[in-house]
Amino acid sequence: MEFDTIAAISTFPGEAGIGIVRISGEDALEILSRIFRPFKKKDIKAVKSHTIHYGHIVDPETGEVYDEVLVTVMKKPHTYTREDVVEINCHGGIVVTSKILELVLRNGARLAEPGEFTKRAFLNGRIDLSQAEAVIDIITSKTMLANRYAQKQLAGVLGQKMRELRDKIMGLLSHLLALIDFPEENVEELEKSEIKKRAEEILKDIEKLIDASESGRIIREGLKTAIIGKPNVGKSSLLNALLRQERAIVTDIPGTTRDVIEEYMSIKGIPIKLIDTAGIRHTDELVEKIGVEKSKEVLAEADLILFVLDSSRELSKEDYEIFDIISGKNVIYVLNKIDLPKKIDETELKNLVGNGIIVEVSTIKGLGLDRLETEIYNLVFKGRVSAGEEDIITNARHKEALMNAKKYMESVLEAIEKGFSEDLITIDVNGALEEIGKITGETATEDVINQIFERFCIGK
Repeated sequence: MEFDTIAAISTFPGEAGIGIVRISGEDALEILSRIFRPFKKKDIKAVKSHTIHYGHIVDPETGEVYDEVLVTVMKKPHTYTREDVVEINCHGGIVVTSKILELVLRNGARLAEPGEFTKRAFLNGRIDLSQAEAVIDIITSKTMLANRYAQKQLAGVLGQKMRELRDKIMGLLSHLLALIDFPEENVEELEKSEIKKRAEEILKDIEKLIDASESGRIIREGLKTAIIGKPNVGKSSLLNALLRQERAIVTDIPGTTRDVIEEYMSIKGIPIKLIDTAGIRHTDELVEKIGVEKSKEVLAEADLILFVLDSSRELSKEDYEIFDIISGKNVIYVLNKIDLPKKIDETELKNLVGNGIIVEVSTIKGLGLDRLETEIYNLVFKGRVSAGEEDIITNARHKEALMNAKKYMESVLEAIEKGFSEDLITIDVNGALEEIGKITGETATEDVINQIFERFCIGK
């Protein structure tokens, strides 16, 4: 495919040691030859690919020297975009990089749109759509674990998995089409049980990926973890203890926390969004009442709840009410203040919790925090996947496509059970095939592709 020549600043704007202006397209070398004066006189268009050259950027109209630079020349097809690519490494700073970019644009380039360099890499067949999305995931990753999964996706692990799945679906579709097109020929027919077996295997593969997607979403976006409980049980102290810093105000006065406090931390590579909430209780004080309502809103949206109980006090009416509110949620019951004499009825607590996880801690003494972090980590993966697996789905768009493919394969199995003809079954098989193709880009619409690359920064 042929495109015009684009340019953009690829480094963060502001003061820095270096800045990079990137150019990609058919005229990249021609534009460079107009504005670059190499220290050793040479035809910059004729130099070897993937070489670096020292010189100055000069305005060809006025002769003004803009900056002393190093220029990297990379010739197609072995480049990021599979086009001729030039990178001008200049001094950092808004003024220098902006002036050089302006000069490049005046000499024939167009300002790149967000993500257009990566979009060209996709459209020119260098990477698939899932790999392109991995680029933005690498840039926005909050932990090394999230970065590692994004790096695997960029390396093509997910794309290969999707191609293997597409091959299985294509195999099923080919046999079904053969039965339709050559009903009287000596074609190896799949028995009904064999067709069903293949469809079930495909469905099982899709379901495995979907099961791993929740863990993947958390790795990518973070685990929304709400710390709740009645006033003065140590919620803010728990936040401070987990963060290893004094982030929230702690006093002996009930109702000190009036608003929601949010902070990020990492547990074994998993980004955790800790949310400290106002103590949940009945109150007539207006500000505290608003805080309690916000706490309930956060509770409804949380992936995980840390329900803090005070082991030095008996269970109260407010505790029982919170037990009712959190019913059906993912909860870890944090029994705080174990450094004080216990007054809570542990038998009653275990009856209320059932098979739930109870972790005893002392935020003052720093006891039990390691175990709490381990339990949070284990709850993320729920025993279904490990941090070393490669087929974790971290992207909501990919999960949606897999969910749609699952529905199509379930319809295939239903059609087989009801004895529908092969031509009707192929409709749903084709639907599953199209959904899997959306992940790697083979069947993604132009609107979807544009929406993906709009999330990128200009210059990437």
